[in-house]
Amino acid sequence: MTSLKTFDLTTEGGTAWTVHAVEGPAPDGLISRAVAATVPGEVHTDLLAAGEIPDPFDGDNESQLHWIGRTRWAFQTTFSWVADGNDRQELVAEGLDTVATVTLNGQELGRTANQHRSYRFDVTGVLVAGDNELTVEFEGPVTAAEAERAKVGSWPHTNLHPYNELRKMASNFGWDWGPDVATAGIWRPIRIESWSDVRISSVRPLARVDGSDGVLTTHVELAWADDTAGEATVTVEVGGTQQSATVKPGTDTVELVSTVADVDVWWPRGYGEQPLYDVTVTLNDDDWHARVGFRNVTVNVAPDNDGTPFVLSVNGKPIYVRGANWIPDDAFVTRLNADTYRTSVEDAVDAGMNMLRVWGGGIYESELFYDVCDELGILVWQDFLFACAAYSEDEPLRSEVEAEAREAVTRLSRHASLAVWNGNNENIWGYVEWGWRVPLAGRPWGAGYYLDLLPRVVAELDPRTPYAAGSPYSFDQFIHPNDDRHGTMHIWDVWNQVDYTTYRKYKPRFVSEFGFQGPPAWSTLTSVVHDVPLDPYGSQMLVHQKAFEGNLKLERGLGDHLPAWKDIDDWHWTTQLNQARAVAYGIEHFRSLFPLNTGAVVWQLNDNWPVVSWAAVDGHGIRKPLWYALKRVYADRLLTVQPRKDGLIVAAHNDTDAVWSTEVTVTRRSTLGDEVLARETFAVEIAARSAVVNELPSSVAVAETPAAEYLEVRGADGVTAYWYFVEDTELQLAGDAYTATVTPTEGGYDVTVSATALAKDLALFPDRLDAAARVDSCLVTLSAGERHTFHVTGADAPAEVAVPVLRSVNDLLN
Repeated sequence: MTSLKTFDLTTEGGTAWTVHAVEGPAPDGLISRAVAATVPGEVHTDLLAAGEIPDPFDGDNESQLHWIGRTRWAFQTTFSWVADGNDRQELVAEGLDTVATVTLNGQELGRTANQHRSYRFDVTGVLVAGDNELTVEFEGPVTAAEAERAKVGSWPHTNLHPYNELRKMASNFGWDWGPDVATAGIWRPIRIESWSDVRISSVRPLARVDGSDGVLTTHVELAWADDTAGEATVTVEVGGTQQSATVKPGTDTVELVSTVADVDVWWPRGYGEQPLYDVTVTLNDDDWHARVGFRNVTVNVAPDNDGTPFVLSVNGKPIYVRGANWIPDDAFVTRLNADTYRTSVEDAVDAGMNMLRVWGGGIYESELFYDVCDELGILVWQDFLFACAAYSEDEPLRSEVEAEAREAVTRLSRHASLAVWNGNNENIWGYVEWGWRVPLAGRPWGAGYYLDLLPRVVAELDPRTPYAAGSPYSFDQFIHPNDDRHGTMHIWDVWNQVDYTTYRKYKPRFVSEFGFQGPPAWSTLTSVVHDVPLDPYGSQMLVHQKAFEGNLKLERGLGDHLPAWKDIDDWHWTTQLNQARAVAYGIEHFRSLFPLNTGAVVWQLNDNWPVVSWAAVDGHGIRKPLWYALKRVYADRLLTVQPRKDGLIVAAHNDTDAVWSTEVTVTRRSTLGDEVLARETFAVEIAARSAVVNELPSSVAVAETPAAEYLEVRGADGVTAYWYFVEDTELQLAGDAYTATVTPTEGGYDVTVSATALAKDLALFPDRLDAAARVDSCLVTLSAGERHTFHVTGADAPAEVAVPVLRSVNDLLN
């Protein structure tokens, strides 16, 4: 029996590729002229590397490069192959983006129409010893989508292009935060596999906990070259155990059950450790390696007296979800690598999060993403890839949907971090409320996927992981899908229509989307926006604002909260601050409702290019003020002051496994100096994973001069909250409330701010001086007599810092 042999066809593996425009609106000089290509890669990145196009992210280049998505492209390579004695050879393409024709030595191997799955082509007898020419020709994705619409009819969708006609990343065609850079290319690895007799087709190891034991049920799919092969032995090794089975030729599936006694159980971060076990599957000389974590996950949606809960539990313990939505981390996803994924997931960890939702307009992510989530204890809510549109349920799309779903579930089901499979993003809501029913005229629109096909696939291939039909969803077809009393909710009237104080009108069981926009860091923004003068409504600024009336909504969203800006520096600061305020306001309200509310997943953690958006971390990886606000409100222990019908309360949410005992001091202070107007102290003891509410007495809850007073609520352990009796536009703040000193340090500098009166929401923006600079804290409020030191790394110390590098609410009002 001859072992499996692999011939790597990627650039890193030593294979040289070229790409050229075949036909379409490409510049004349590019038609039929080959440029060097990188595989895996995308045509945009190849043209950029060759100097054929400018940076698509810069200025208004995006619109000038739309011809790329309407051009047919051919990727070609010539490689030399040596016969190795095996009987069968196959070309394995892990990802082709998207409508492609694959040809080897002039013979067509097949055609593809799905970015979200792999393809395997039999090249036995076509592959020859010596030189071979491989061509992968891609249709322009925009042209292909339009052609499909012309052929099968139009289906309702958001945004410009009919992305729902193809199984391709929806946001690649542009979104309300992302550029229209519809790509084509060999976007995942490609190789020749040569083998005889039998090989491993797939492995699906499902790990669960049974008492003190870990149980691994490993499903191994086999592919046979023919029925003349001999018997084969499949072995699974995990946790010091070994299970084997000998199978006869033609056996397609082997199931082996392994038991690991006294297993170390996997937990999400904040609830325990994340032990991972190596799994090795061998088939004669073929082998497969991965890691699993033993855990059980459930979601409780059984109706209760308040409606329908959404309670995610791991190993029987309810998890309060503190999460964010995740979009593809670069508009050109082939530029991502292990380091970029780890850095971005660590952004979530450092902010106190325990979940990332992989949104349905993106991709089934790289193993690199899920592996780091496994390691760091970040739960993954995985959407199937349907977003904001109706989808045909007819062939050939239906078969492609099932094929990709089966492959995705098979590939991802091993991950300990995988907590929820979700059928779609907003499509059920869209059908109910977005005016789709008239243009659909009775045609199936995707419900058959979300309510039948996808749950069947999950039940068959990953029965240990819960499935939800959509987000938002009320888990009852007779209840509006976006009802705050039932299941999961998206709150988008805030931002789009109403003030963020509207969050308090909702009592959501679980919020899986909500958010508010703000600009990226100053250095990020000005690296791509070159309007002179810089203006919120400048032409290039609006290229980097994709939301409908986005900058108008930023302006309107200030409401009475913050003053109108005087210049572009104030615009940048006030809109970043308002973004942070709005989201924090919502989360503090949601957490004050615990246990009625069981989690929040903010839109969104990351950006895929430099843009004004909802992200907490911008396209250059700089943490915006929102990120620091999330770190505060996603802390394990939270104090928050909230209004209730009879007055103010302090809600204390303890999301740890230990009792929280502390003494809370509530001080009513003057905003203009160090005068203490009233003080009350009380003890709190909050059980593990619990919350308590304390009513505040009128001595502190009622201000004598609302514009000149505020509340400082501080636990003896340092947990702090503030309450203001008026909005900032009415608040009296001293213009000389603080001073700042700069001290050089190794690798950076410190900025120490000392307050003589209330200094509200201090923020340091060192990237304005050096784009490489990073700061450790932001949105720091100081009472008179307090000080705080900002630690800056990656830049040399300036002589001093002032506006616009050091900002506060005080400087906006004086």
